[in-house]
Amino acid sequence: MTKTRVSSLRTGRGAGLSRSVFAALCLIGMLPAASAQEAVRTDAPPTTEDEIRQYCTNIADPARDRRYLLQKEELEKLQADIDQRISIMEARKAEYEDWLKRRNDFLKQAEAGLVDIYKTMKPDAAAPQLQEMDAVLAAAIIMKLPARQSGQILSEMESTKAAIVASIMSSAADPNTSKDPS
Repeated sequence: MTKTRVSSLRTGRGAGLSRSVFAALCLIGMLPAASAQEAVRTDAPPTTEDEIRQYCTNIADPARDRRYLLQKEELEKLQADIDQRISIMEARKAEYEDWLKRRNDFLKQAEAGLVDIYKTMKPDAAAPQLQEMDAVLAAAIIMKLPARQSGQILSEMESTKAAIVASIMSSAADPNTSKDPS
């Protein structure tokens, strides 16, 4: 600074000017802060509805994740229950198929021997015996006998039993009947 300025500052002539410039600068510097404070002050305090909205927004993702986790756990429990039931059903199916195979093997063996026996019997002697048998087995035996002998045996049988055996024989010969026993 020059000597005249320094001296004028000391004497007070320029002091008023510099003070007013300093005050103006301070006011300008405070204006943004003041306007920001006013903006905060003019906003109303958050209401209960705003707080609820903010809370719901904050917990929406964790709540959704938790719901998905609970649904996944429930589906896993249901899948485990279904898998257990399927294994029980498969065990029962295997047991039934084994029993059915043994039964069919036995029936084939029995039929082969019995057919030869009944071929040599007279119809009036064979009818009462076949009448007392299981209707399916009797039908299988009668079907393997010659047609003439089968007719004579059926005529000697009691009419209700003969009708049952005949219906079994006709359903066995029906082409629409499924060959698959399951």
